[in-house]
This record gives sequence, structure tokens and C-alpha cells, in this order.
Amino acid sequence: MKKDVIIPLVIGTLICVVGLVFGGFAVVEPQLVKADATSTTVTLTVGEEVSLTVSTSTVAMSPNITMTQDSSIGSCSWTVTTNAQAGYTLDLHADDANCLDCAATSEYFTDATTTKNTWSNLVDVDSYIFGFSVYGDDVGGWGTGSSCGTGGTPSATLHYSGFNSTNNIQVASSTSETSQTGTATTMCVAAEQGSNVYAPDGTYTTTITGTAAAQ
Repeated sequence: MKKDVIIPLVIGTLICVVGLVFGGFAVVEPQLVKADATSTTVTLTVGEEVSLTVSTSTVAMSPNITMTQDSSIGSCSWTVTTNAQAGYTLDLHADDANCLDCAATSEYFTDATTTKNTWSNLVDVDSYIFGFSVYGDDVGGWGTGSSCGTGGTPSATLHYSGFNSTNNIQVASSTSETSQTGTATTMCVAAEQGSNVYAPDGTYTTTITGTAAAQ
């Protein structure tokens, strides 16, 4: 009789212990599978840069001015490349007043007025003058031409100006970054002797400096 009683008690005890273990696991286990979240911030700085190149280091005006050839023209392109979101400005300045001069004789071409006008309206019959114009996608207020002229004759549709000594003259600007190939501005230079005078012979030179800056 005792034997019959003991066995059920042992089995019951085991069932209770196992129940407690698995029951406890069922209570604790959900705590182990709960999720947690956090985050990180990724930061990238894009540095602002601007680059300026010129198509040639020497502009040879053509044709030569002679007793039978009164005018001459030349050109080069200034290309600005920038990632500045606000865009850029392009300025030009000469190395001196009446900048196109002959070092050997101290003769010079007089700077055209800084009030822009067509070339024919700037020419003085009693003077020999030098001036410039520009054209390009980011240029405004310099006429409507897209060529510097032909055969030594300056464009009739561009507006020209004299350089203002070493003072910067803004010739182009934008309000956004450029493409990776940049934006070109063509500078046209022109010189002419008036119908009543001859420009003294010699080699005349000047240095024009371009400056590009982010807005």
C-alpha cells in the first residue's frame, strides 16, 4: 500500500517541478526578445571652390595696324568653374591707365571711355584708342554680339569699354554653381587709329588680369 502511494507522489512532484521550470521560462523569455533602437548621424562637408583658366597666355591682335589698316582685334576666353551654390563673379582689370603702351617709346593707345557703347561711337578721329568687350552665357549689358568681329573690324553689335586702370570691372556673374566643364566668357579687345592720325610704330602690350570669386 505504501508503495502504491509513494509513486504517485514522486511523479506529482516531478510534474510540479517541470511545470515551475517551464512556466518560469514562459514568464522570463519574452523579456529576452524585446527590440532596442538607436541612431547615428552621417555628415559630409563639400568644400567651396572656384577655378579660373584662360585660353591663351598671349593675345596677338590681328591684323597689324598700318598706314592703310586702321583697326585690329583679338580675343581669349576666361572659363570659371565653381561648386559655390550662390554662384560666382568674374572681374577684369588692366595693369595701368592707358594700358596698351610701347615700352620702347612710351607711346600708348588711349583707353576708351568706361561708359559702354558700340565701337563706332567710341572712336575719335584724332586719337588712337584701345578697349574691350565680352560675351557669354553669364554676361549681360555688353551688347548682343557673339563674335569679336572679322578682318580686324570690331563687332558692330557688342558694346565696348575702356579698362579702368587697375580697378576691377565685373564682366560676368551667376547665381548658381557651374557644370564641371565651367562657363566661358570671351573677351574681345580692339584698337583703332582715328582717320586724322597715325599710331606711332612699335610693339604695344598690356597685361589683363581676370579674377573669379564665389558669391
